Amino acid sequence: MRVAAIGDNCIDVYEKLGKQYPTGNVVDTGVNIQKLGIPTAIISTTGSDDNGKWMVESLKKEGLDLSHFHMREGQTAITYMDMDGLDRVHGDYIEGVLADMVFAEEDINFAANHDLVHTALWGMAEDTLPKIKERSKAIISFDYADRLEHELVEKTLPFVDIGFYSYHNGQDQYIKEFLKDKVARGMKVAVATFGEDGSLAYDGEDFVVGGIYPTSIINTVGAGDSFIAGFLVGYLRGLSLADCLDLGAKVAAEVVGVFEPWVTE
Repeated sequence: MRVAAIGDNCIDVYEKLGKQYPTGNVVDTGVNIQKLGIPTAIISTTGSDDNGKWMVESLKKEGLDLSHFHMREGQTAITYMDMDGLDRVHGDYIEGVLADMVFAEEDINFAANHDLVHTALWGMAEDTLPKIKERSKAIISFDYADRLEHELVEKTLPFVDIGFYSYHNGQDQYIKEFLKDKVARGMKVAVATFGEDGSLAYDGEDFVVGGIYPTSIINTVGAGDSFIAGFLVGYLRGLSLADCLDLGAKVAAEVVGVFEPWVTE
């Protein structure tokens, strides 16, 4: 089994705390999948500056396939962050080389040659999904974050097998109907996460409720991406939906216990 994560990468900078680290939705998810034992490739573009070199070094250290991770002349994307209690707050964003990122045909063909392809709302890879779907039998997963009404929810629906949504109102009737709608219209599984209130998955037959693992929270950064990584690894290994949700919760609990998007030790 092999996974390809296609999309964005950036450096998160916490100026007030003197902290920074390489990240990005597909980077965090991909690294966590790799750490769980499934070989993973990252398909993206970073800058030629010191941050880009740090990004490459960090991903190499984690053993990811970077054969289609490109370096372009220019600045690596940066997100300036702050903290509100234990929650992160997004500040200014410098897009850098991502402003002109293009996924070439060879990148798309490479992605299609994997068992699962993952991307996310800000990954700028939505236009690759129809081609990947046409060229392979890869499972396609998409992280929509908390943007349930975003235009990409509808645009990408015909091409996505597993959709992840962050929802802030718990397991109410709205989210249940929302998940049912997405599966009725083509997805194999739709998953909603509720933070400390667990998760919910629907596969066209049953709703399955997932719990959490109690932990000392240092920073919620990476919680969603790490949950998705755990779920996808479970899914690829043929686990039940309940066990997929449980593995996602377990990995997320480990990540929120450190000030990093993945556990580095």
